[in-house]
Amino acid sequence: MTERTSTTNFRRARDQLLELRSDHPGASAAFVWPDVGDSFNWAVDWFDVIGTGNDKTALWIVEEDGRELKVSFDEMVTRSDQVASWLLTHGVQKGDHVMLMLGNQVELWETMLAIMKVGAVILPTSTVLGTTDLADRVLRADVHHVIANTADTAKFDGVDGTYSRICVGEPADGWTDYADSLRAAGGKVHVPVSSDDPSLIYFTSGTTSKPKMVVHSQTSYPVGHLTTMYWLGLRPGDVHLAISSPGWGKHAWSCFFSPWIAEATVFIYNYSRFDPAALAHQLHRAAVSTFCAPPTVWRMLIQSDVGAKPANLREILSAGEPLNPEVISQIQRAWGLTIRDGYGQTETTAIVGNVPGSRLKAGSMGLPLPGVAVVLVDPITGELTEEGEICLDLTSLAVNLMSGYHGDIARSAEVLRDGFFHTGDVANRDEHGYLTFIGRTDDIFKSSDYKVSPFEVESVLIEHPAVMEAAVVPAPDDTRLNIAKAYVALAAGWAPDAETALAVLRHARNGLPPYMRVRRVEFFELPKTNSGKIRRVELRARENDAAAANVRLADEWRDDQFPELKKRS
Repeated sequence: MTERTSTTNFRRARDQLLELRSDHPGASAAFVWPDVGDSFNWAVDWFDVIGTGNDKTALWIVEEDGRELKVSFDEMVTRSDQVASWLLTHGVQKGDHVMLMLGNQVELWETMLAIMKVGAVILPTSTVLGTTDLADRVLRADVHHVIANTADTAKFDGVDGTYSRICVGEPADGWTDYADSLRAAGGKVHVPVSSDDPSLIYFTSGTTSKPKMVVHSQTSYPVGHLTTMYWLGLRPGDVHLAISSPGWGKHAWSCFFSPWIAEATVFIYNYSRFDPAALAHQLHRAAVSTFCAPPTVWRMLIQSDVGAKPANLREILSAGEPLNPEVISQIQRAWGLTIRDGYGQTETTAIVGNVPGSRLKAGSMGLPLPGVAVVLVDPITGELTEEGEICLDLTSLAVNLMSGYHGDIARSAEVLRDGFFHTGDVANRDEHGYLTFIGRTDDIFKSSDYKVSPFEVESVLIEHPAVMEAAVVPAPDDTRLNIAKAYVALAAGWAPDAETALAVLRHARNGLPPYMRVRRVEFFELPKTNSGKIRRVELRARENDAAAANVRLADEWRDDQFPELKKRS
């Protein structure tokens, strides 16, 4: 069978990035986004092409109790075709919005491929959401169908709508049994789509407001994740483990598109409670070659004995939030590998990163990835600058960018204005082009007329052994306008007492300039989104409310309580 031109072009672009995986300058100069034509369906035009007749492992799932499942590429092709045929008979049509509320289980991958094959739109949804959040999403996202585990079906009892319901697991009243799909007819399924038709809708993490609904086309994620594959350093035959929960964009980045673009194995280790030793065992046992984890996991790993480097481990990465330099240093000393940071948003694929073979600059998130035109824009003047908001230049071809926000024309226009896509993140660029994250535009604050980057302060705090995680926010102050307040999640073995508070405040005082100095600390369970990002907006509101009421927070420690700190202002 002759390969379609769109597939050939996609393969050629993929192979070029593989060949230049250790040559970032060469890849940046040579790479051009592939022309996949007006009708491209990644599940059919790529996955089926590489998967048919391929008995290599596409998906490998290991459970905490030792049970495991391996699915070959060919088996995934056949099964996703069967599910696609079954969905068509159950009323799933091209363009329908299908809420997919599943964990890291085989049904997640086969339904994602199947929904793409019928031309419907996938709405990946976290299993931790409750009825209130689900009701909001079903309404705002115009959901036509829901596929969920039986354990979660009761959450939809209070969710109004005319959507159909399909359950995975034990049968449930009022829900169609997904197991029936095992008896469905097979055969190839391919509902023609346009390349700019919607393919996925992801909800953002909602760190500052109600989650936005990010619409990705048949090309923006499926083709755009060529950049993510390049940043991850994936090669055909790799075993790739990414710790990520379904329902969030990073899961599509590292557990679906990128590994299968590279023809690598997606390895999943499911656990109920994080255990560094158990994770390390799986890295060794499964011969994992590339491993990506969020900063929280890396921080927990360095609090334990990570042991010897897993023999096959070649690339280690972090994404989701900036990774503090101290964490990178500790892993480097233990494993002899450097955690490579990367940057992107739900609205994009990876757009900046430290790639294999490149020179790493401590604290930097790297260089713009091939095919990505990153500029820094002064948020006040709109001029291009060396320190400003990270933006994508829309005068260049921005394949790996969302179509917009579903149902929100105003917000779409706000981030896609003046010829740029505005990320809302601030960075600076050095003379070699390396970008270093400073903070969110709404997180940076002024103290004594100086700009304070919470991330820079947190990077110093995390160096102290008592601090597992920290969130720095402005506390209103009559003299300095604001002062830096640190909310700290303590590492094991440290008590939330005056001795620990003094140790943390002294550490910050010695490691920071006076205008960044942490003057208050509180030991606190950090509020987070469902995807694990810290909601600093809640902490800022807490400080503002306390200041407005002129009250002192009961569990807060201040530097003026300690005579040894009062000696130096």
